[in-house]
Amino acid sequence: MTKPVLYDFFATWCGPCKMQTPIIEELAKTLGDAVEIKKVDVDENMELAEKYGIRVVPTLIIEKDGKIVQTLEGVTDAATLEKLLRPLVG
Repeated sequence: MTKPVLYDFFATWCGPCKMQTPIIEELAKTLGDAVEIKKVDVDENMELAEKYGIRVVPTLIIEKDGKIVQTLEGVTDAATLEKLLRPLVG
């Protein structure tokens, strides 16, 4: 069974993205290796941002088995993220 992937689409100039980063880091500690976390700088990865239709940063996308399970725009708290990811972690 594949583990879920959390994409964190951000930009270095984005204030809310700077607020999201410690939340993601805390989540990584809580869930450990059960979730793969990929940080994606939209300015350096425009093709990937386009592929996922990113219009707002931060945007978090949760993917499982290659399918998008959830898209979250704006800063999202750790409790919400954990609630969405836990059922996907086998």
